[in-house]
Amino acid sequence: MLPYAAYLRVYEPLTAFAPPERSSWAAYAEATDRPRRAGALHAEHGEAVRRLLGVPPTPAPAQESPNAYLRRIEDTLYVCPWQSRLRSWLAFSRFRGATPARLMERFVPISIAEQTADDFDRFKRRGGSAALRTHIRTSTWHVPTSWFVPFDGNERWLVLDGERDPEGTTTTRNLIYVTSMAHARRRSARALQVIRRQIGEVAVTAEVEEVARWLEEFHPHSLVELDYGGIVHLMEDEKLQADQSVAEIAAALTGLENGEEELAFAMYQRVILRWRSIQLLESAN
Repeated sequence: MLPYAAYLRVYEPLTAFAPPERSSWAAYAEATDRPRRAGALHAEHGEAVRRLLGVPPTPAPAQESPNAYLRRIEDTLYVCPWQSRLRSWLAFSRFRGATPARLMERFVPISIAEQTADDFDRFKRRGGSAALRTHIRTSTWHVPTSWFVPFDGNERWLVLDGERDPEGTTTTRNLIYVTSMAHARRRSARALQVIRRQIGEVAVTAEVEEVARWLEEFHPHSLVELDYGGIVHLMEDEKLQADQSVAEIAAALTGLENGEEELAFAMYQRVILRWRSIQLLESAN
């Protein structure tokens, strides 16, 4: 849970959960002491930092998080579980696989790393592939281009310091998009069709396809949310207000579809250059 991270989330309707979970999440929604949205990211990050700075460090929580992000539209409650333990296991597995053993020891003792891997293996054997489904995807230091595809520019909600977000909560600055699963799937399918027909099987094709397949794992009446999260703290208000990445990717796809290659290239490059400049901050002093 790094501070400069963006999130792609799926909120499933309460009815999508099995009866025991359904009752638990319904009670959770009524609890007065649960983390509210305005402080949820801070709470998630603080929890992760305490685990990793402990002696010895703990790569994954001992128990799954009981918390979730919630949205309510009219009489329907939508739930996006934090799944902190599962997400930590997955992140640690990727980190361990990409880090040389000698360097790995500097971060986590071998015994702790092996115990964490064993715990994850046991979890996978018990639950199978279905147990690995996460409602939240995380990207540090940038928003992947494929994440803009499921949304429309008109679904953009920008909240600056002291303003109220769409739920009426006074919060710190943020930029989010929310859409229905039906719209998200339709836009992703259209993007894949256009890219394959006009460009072929390139890297961005695989990235959009991965997001499209992930969306298919959830209830068809879910909500999909793109949250710039901590990345907004790398952008001044003017840059946030000028950021129209979703609309620009949509314009690029329309340009490709209509044979307007120059327009498509210009829109795509605008997005790529914007996010490349932000991503470079990771290696800045």
